[in-house]
Amino acid sequence: MTYTAILAGCGAMSKGWLDAIAHAPLLDNRIEIVGLVDLDGGLAADRAREFGLDVPCGIDLTDALSTLKPDLLFDVVPPAARKSVVLTGFDYGCHVLSEKPMATSLADAREMIAAAERAGRVHAIVQNRRFIEGVRRIEAFLASGAIGELTSVHCDFFLAPHFGGFREEMEHVLLLDMAIHTFDAARFMAGKVPQAVYAQESNPKGSWYAHGASANAIFEFSDGVTFTYRGSWCADGAPTSWEAAWRFVGTKGSLIWDGAEAFDARVLAGEGKFLNDLKPVAVPPMEAPDRALGHASVIFEFIDAIEGHRRPETVSSDNFKSLAMVLAAIESARTQARVNIEL
Repeated sequence: MTYTAILAGCGAMSKGWLDAIAHAPLLDNRIEIVGLVDLDGGLAADRAREFGLDVPCGIDLTDALSTLKPDLLFDVVPPAARKSVVLTGFDYGCHVLSEKPMATSLADAREMIAAAERAGRVHAIVQNRRFIEGVRRIEAFLASGAIGELTSVHCDFFLAPHFGGFREEMEHVLLLDMAIHTFDAARFMAGKVPQAVYAQESNPKGSWYAHGASANAIFEFSDGVTFTYRGSWCADGAPTSWEAAWRFVGTKGSLIWDGAEAFDARVLAGEGKFLNDLKPVAVPPMEAPDRALGHASVIFEFIDAIEGHRRPETVSSDNFKSLAMVLAAIESARTQARVNIEL
């Protein structure tokens, strides 16, 4: 079946969506873009020309939905506009796939989840970094018990991108716009539930962001697992990958992942020494490579869930937990106190 879709929000992020829909074999003939909407109508028209789309382009989402009657709404608008766009999509009978973060408050997130349930529509979030090979391989590796019971997860994220646009003006830019990817990946790979956090946020000297380009956080997960995060979006020199650099510690060994191709897992080979002997273990390849294609995989998962009458992996009711981690970290940084995570 081919699904018709309107894409709302034609800024830079829309390119990844449209490129996946146009070129990913996984999505071949599954989605037909029938309209583009943006408050800047010229930007929508430019994006249509860029991707060879002969479709209506406009500034009014309600008009587009009522006229074109799409099956799907792809929500790529800035976070502050998300709730209005999502609720409008449900009003017109669309299943909605949203950019992250799913909301700017837990109250708005709950409102959207309830609206999706009332409408009988699927609402999911593009947590595309769940759908990369390293994250999927590590989740399976940890679940296998290869390094014993997980005790802690540690993550470093240091880059220096110059986006321009809304990101350089928004508050809590690292935590709200980027760290949600990392927090969601940590929650997924660890298979644990976030419970509390203590966080610190700053905007270092030399930052070209208005607020919150650097953050540190200590999360308490279920089963006594600790997750630590250190990050900056204004750290020139010695960059990590966009997927961050990770260390997973278990009762029988540890795994280091550079966020790209390098996995270094070692487990106990013997005990009784001051420093016990270790042996390397392999992190097995993925059994389902089509689950590791980023945007294409998360969009495919969304439409496959619609067809299968099931909840997609990144359904908003689950993604709520990742948003709660972000908002609790922001609250902790504001109050300089440990904050329980509201789920």
